[in-house]
Amino acid sequence: MPLITGQATVVQKAILNAISEMSGTGSVGTLRTLNSFAIDIMSIRNAEDLFWYVARNVVGRLNFVDCVIYEADPATEELVQVAALGDKNPYGRTILNPLRIPFGEGITGRTARTGEAIVIEDLLSNQNYIPDTQPARSEICVPLISDGRVLGVIDSEHPEAGAFGPAELEVLSTIAAMTSAKLDLLAETERSEQRYRDLVQSHAQLSAETETRKALEAQLFEARKLEAIGRLTGGFAHGFNNLLTVIAGNLDLVGEHRVPPEVGVFLGDARAAADRGANLIRDMMAFSQQMRLVPQPTDLNALIAETWDRNQKAFGCEVEMAFEAGTWTVAVDPSATEIALVNLMMNARDAMEDRGTIRIETGNLVCDDVARRTRGLDLAPGRYVRLSVTDEGMGIPPKTLQRIFDPFFTTKVVGQGTGLGLSMVQGFVKQSGGSIIARSGPKGGATFDVYFPAIDPDVNESLT
Repeated sequence: MPLITGQATVVQKAILNAISEMSGTGSVGTLRTLNSFAIDIMSIRNAEDLFWYVARNVVGRLNFVDCVIYEADPATEELVQVAALGDKNPYGRTILNPLRIPFGEGITGRTARTGEAIVIEDLLSNQNYIPDTQPARSEICVPLISDGRVLGVIDSEHPEAGAFGPAELEVLSTIAAMTSAKLDLLAETERSEQRYRDLVQSHAQLSAETETRKALEAQLFEARKLEAIGRLTGGFAHGFNNLLTVIAGNLDLVGEHRVPPEVGVFLGDARAAADRGANLIRDMMAFSQQMRLVPQPTDLNALIAETWDRNQKAFGCEVEMAFEAGTWTVAVDPSATEIALVNLMMNARDAMEDRGTIRIETGNLVCDDVARRTRGLDLAPGRYVRLSVTDEGMGIPPKTLQRIFDPFFTTKVVGQGTGLGLSMVQGFVKQSGGSIIARSGPKGGATFDVYFPAIDPDVNESLT
């Protein structure tokens, strides 16, 4: 993020004012040094680099023996050593054991407490001096101040007495003013960048919340739509089933009597139509979730094999089965599950136009956050068994895939499909606590993945 132009201008003015105050007493070389300081620090982008730049150049350009910079920690009321150069720190840009000096303790601590610069001509006569491994004789200490707050301290010592005077104090105070102004600029820049990051985060959060709300509204609309259609379908199915029962009963009664052969043909057609109507009623009841399910512990692999054995003559295509060993027991209604499986297999057969192989697979799945994200599952965490039915047809176009489970939606010609088969399967699966997902292969073919909840292997009693 670029520096704030207005703030930079203020800093530059403060620096130039500090330099101008030196023009009466400072040498040309000193003024050039300060001007170089002013130019260089404007390009520095963080406080750490700034502190080390000042320490290095106080020693290198102003010929001070050493320079130590402390940053104020208001929370602990301590000065923390952040940069040091000279005989006391021969390790370059590394401080092995940073000093921590309480406010008010020693000469630097006193400067931090009072905010006043200090020049000591002879440390041996100063009671506040705290000697270290390399005792000095003179010391200069100036504060870094912004808006009346002490930001830190610049300190320098010298082995000779009287090494620092008014000129050195003026120079170091000017450097401190430059450094303080730059610290203000860096702090304001960081605050601006943080405000920008917060704004970006808030915008992203708001966008996510908006998308979530839209998704929930869409789900609610879809749920209400399906509920309304389900009530309508269920009511119609009940009424039509009553009429169909009368029709089928009377056909059976007529069939018990001897009738001419041509009449028998008509009765057979009527009975076949009644059976198709009964199947339609069953689908409608399942879709409206008014079919009473009786879930019980079921070996899904065995159920699939038995279903194929009973229905293989009706399909007229090849079926390949791949069952995972040790598949968990599921809690489903066996009869409804068989109906759903037959429906999926018939759709697969129709998609291939009776040419190709249907592949049926099973496998265990532990549903967690990763599984929900990668597989697009709308399931509660837990154990599930996956039933997949895959065909070798042309695949499902994206627009059709979006509507594949809509009630009464069909791509078949009029009279060959009700559009309730897949809706019925979805209703049954959801009623069983599972989920169904349709996907189309990149090179053709379609797969329907059905997830049924697994039960505890210790459960022996029937589920109701």
